Amino acid sequence: MMARAPPRAYIVPDWHRCKDSKEYFNKIIHKKNRKNFGLLESPVMPPHAAVDTLDYKIFISGKSGVGKTALAARLAGLNIPSVHHETTGIQTTVVYWPVKLRENGRVLFFRLQLWDCGENALRRFDHLLPSCKEQVDAVLFLFSFTDRTSFQDLSNQITKWTESTDCLVKVVVGTKFDLFMHCDVAERDVRKFQETWRLPVLHSGGEVSDGLGDVAPILNCLAENLWHQDCVRAGATGRQQQHETRTLP
Repeated sequence: MMARAPPRAYIVPDWHRCKDSKEYFNKIIHKKNRKNFGLLESPVMPPHAAVDTLDYKIFISGKSGVGKTALAARLAGLNIPSVHHETTGIQTTVVYWPVKLRENGRVLFFRLQLWDCGENALRRFDHLLPSCKEQVDAVLFLFSFTDRTSFQDLSNQITKWTESTDCLVKVVVGTKFDLFMHCDVAERDVRKFQETWRLPVLHSGGEVSDGLGDVAPILNCLAENLWHQDCVRAGATGRQQQHETRTLP
């Protein structure tokens, strides 16, 4: 099944580079490093700059070893594990990301709760996958540029999630993009995949910079698609309510 990307840009691209964003991004950065937020913590804005926070649950899907835990750490500004260890259960990571809407200049904080679960744990314990799927808003489908089988498995992963619900934001991320000497997935294969599934395919890899440039494309893509999904749902709800009002005796 094909998925459609948002027809237009809802958020200001690369807003983190603009002067008027500093007041907001300074709330998630401390001494050039990202602040770590627990489940009950959040950025604190002054009264004159108070913003709404939108909560979303994101599941990270992919074969063992593609870098799910590493990507979650990268997006949150945490230390990336240097050695791979299979995640034994469910691990959650909270990421705050401010965006500015193009239409009205409104600023929002996206609170993304990233869910990561080891592939072997999902197979051994039947209750884990339903917990991961419950009230999920988006799925990051991961493959490694150094593991062709993980790329070939993408269609199976996407189909499984689409069977349960089609009301999901779906974004594909290729990890270990910096290991080009060991690349096992060609650009033409990625382009063909995009043409077939019509999903955004982003990449991740390399050293983590002090700034936000290495994570901004993925977080902005998630925010863009999540906001679009909310607008579609709000429109559908409005149309349903109008229909119910018209049909009342």
